[in-house]
Amino acid sequence: MTPSLEKLASKLNSLPGIGRKSAMRLAYHIVSMEQPAVDDLVKAISEAKKSLRLCPVCQNFCESETCRICSSPERDKSVICVVEDPRSASAIEELHEFKGVYHVLHGVISPMDGITPEHLKIKELLARIDGGVKEVIVATNPSVEGEATGLYIARLMKPFGVKVTRLAYGLPVGATLEYADSVTLSKAFEGRTEV
Repeated sequence: MTPSLEKLASKLNSLPGIGRKSAMRLAYHIVSMEQPAVDDLVKAISEAKKSLRLCPVCQNFCESETCRICSSPERDKSVICVVEDPRSASAIEELHEFKGVYHVLHGVISPMDGITPEHLKIKELLARIDGGVKEVIVATNPSVEGEATGLYIARLMKPFGVKVTRLAYGLPVGATLEYADSVTLSKAFEGRTEV
């Protein structure tokens, strides 16, 4: 492999979710592309980096003064769904079920990685809590760090008298009980609902 191809693969490998083999496959694909297509790719990356900024309200990515969700008069601003990252907000938005607004933390509390509450957009979340906010939905991932972050946020909301809920999790639709791990099965029992 040439040094420039190795460097490209190394840069692609540094992206989250891109392993060594995927990075190599992408690198070979990119260098096989016609030059105009490569130029378009470089331009799209550069333009996205330059034009995207954080919405001053929810901390999600936007290209205008505020994002389209925060500026929409049809969204219920009394319900805030707190997510770890912009991808999580997009995933929920694709369902077309949630009618409230979001708040993006840009991470979770992880002392092992040196990430404390001060590194997250928690201060900005607290600034949004006023008499109009009735519920904060914690939609962090069901990991140790996500749980710790959710508990931390719940503790901060207590003095405001805001209802704090957590997304239910457990068995996915179509799952077989015998293949479920003990943590998933335990969470499914904790989150059971009346039929």
